[in-house]
Amino acid sequence: MTEHVLIERKGAINIIRMNRPDKKNAITRAMYAAMGKALRDGDADPAIRCHVFLGVPGSFSAGNDLADFMVMAMGGEGGAEVWDFLIGLAEAEKPIVSGVDGIAVGIGTTLNLHCDLTFATPRTVFRTPFTDLGLVPEAGSSLLAPAILGRQQAFALLALGDGFSAERAKAAGLIYDVVDEAVLEDAVLAAAEQIAAKPPQALKIARDLMRGPRAELVARIRQESEHFRERLTSEEARAALTAFMSRKKA
Repeated sequence: MTEHVLIERKGAINIIRMNRPDKKNAITRAMYAAMGKALRDGDADPAIRCHVFLGVPGSFSAGNDLADFMVMAMGGEGGAEVWDFLIGLAEAEKPIVSGVDGIAVGIGTTLNLHCDLTFATPRTVFRTPFTDLGLVPEAGSSLLAPAILGRQQAFALLALGDGFSAERAKAAGLIYDVVDEAVLEDAVLAAAEQIAAKPPQALKIARDLMRGPRAELVARIRQESEHFRERLTSEEARAALTAFMSRKKA
């Protein structure tokens, strides 16, 4: 579907790697579609016990591809692949582990709210500049972040757009652990292998009990998406996105 997402099966682990280093793993609609399919395929395969998300050295993800944003901001089609992927994250039946190194912007941050374990490196910064771009939180983060971080830390992350260092993210409960860049993938895969070795039905029940019913989360993702699409066509968002694109070209 796209060379920018690499899918690898390692034993019982389904590895989904964003691989667009020249754009700091900015995620295109084709990448969302590929990742959504990889999640669905992994959930449907009884041999798979755990999903893993990885990026490239220095870039987990710079967020949504802004060229796609601009198409939607100018009245183009709304990008169903994005919302399908986000709902797939919310409804994933098997545990998800992520390894984050360096840039983690927008969905590069909010994706990890759906993960059961996230490891990050000391140079990682989590940031969601939604309001700076005239937009609103996505991926169910307006529901998940207050529940995980507390309302004030969630406000700082999602509304103020504060950058969270890896240590701050760990202290707030956004991630599980901070590890050196040299051992990030080893730590992630070791955790995934530990998960994969557990009795699968017992683990599923335990995870489902902790996560609770998914209906409210899916409903929130849909609600956020309605606001997000509306905001993309607003004068506020168009001005912010145009200014940002102009600064990038300068």
